Amino acid sequence: MISIKKYGPEEVEELREDIHNKLEVLKEHSSDDEYIKKINQLSDELHKTNEFKDTGKERKELKKLNRKLTFYERFLEGLQRDLDIDPGRLTGLTDGIFGMVMTLLVFGIALPELQIATYADFISFISTLVPTIGVTIVSFVLISSFWIYHHEFIKIKTLNMPYLWLNIFFLICISFIPFTTSLIGHYSHFFLAENLFGLNILLTILTFLLVYHYADSKNFLEKKPSKKEKRYVINTFIIIMGFTVIVNLLDFNVSGNFIYLFLLVPVITTIRDIVQYRNI
Repeated sequence: MISIKKYGPEEVEELREDIHNKLEVLKEHSSDDEYIKKINQLSDELHKTNEFKDTGKERKELKKLNRKLTFYERFLEGLQRDLDIDPGRLTGLTDGIFGMVMTLLVFGIALPELQIATYADFISFISTLVPTIGVTIVSFVLISSFWIYHHEFIKIKTLNMPYLWLNIFFLICISFIPFTTSLIGHYSHFFLAENLFGLNILLTILTFLLVYHYADSKNFLEKKPSKKEKRYVINTFIIIMGFTVIVNLLDFNVSGNFIYLFLLVPVITTIRDIVQYRNI
């Protein structure tokens, strides 16, 4: 004869209490709105189990919820766990990639394959290099600006895996700036070239702001920024993006030489920094 196991209210209540405690711990250690929203959904599922009259069915649903909660708990812990990595290593990697990208810019300026025999040919060769040198300087200035912003706004004391990958995606965007700047330097008459450059700058700005916001939300920054400082950071990149759009339109519709307006970026940011310092 097959015996059917009966589950008493005490066992079910013990399981319910265990799930409730896990939810409270997760709420206490979760600062992100998305995490809290997910935890509230799990909490709602816990309350729904009260509707079951069959104790066995209720226990089955509670066990299912407990497994889901255990998985989510481990997943959340993995995301939030600080890595045992010295933040200086990431800073070194960031500086190294910036330095490598800036150094590789010069390799775009190549000597002629044939030997130059006369002074007139040498002058002609130098004149053909002027656009390439100009684009190289513009790229160098843009990349240097992002390097300055990274060191000025993002000084971290610890990090986790999501932050690490966000920073890497930012560096990927930085690595493409020399290529997209060369596109508008040589093919400004193609609007697609202007779009690709604008998209590159936009993605670079967005990934930077994501890195900054995530580091701030997780208290990774050495110094907690004030609302005024956060607004200053966001407004700085809004200005750069707006400036990029204006230069792209002028570069495409008027003259390719408008690309050199990007050389004003250090002037604009320096003036903003002076004004910001005086207002503090």
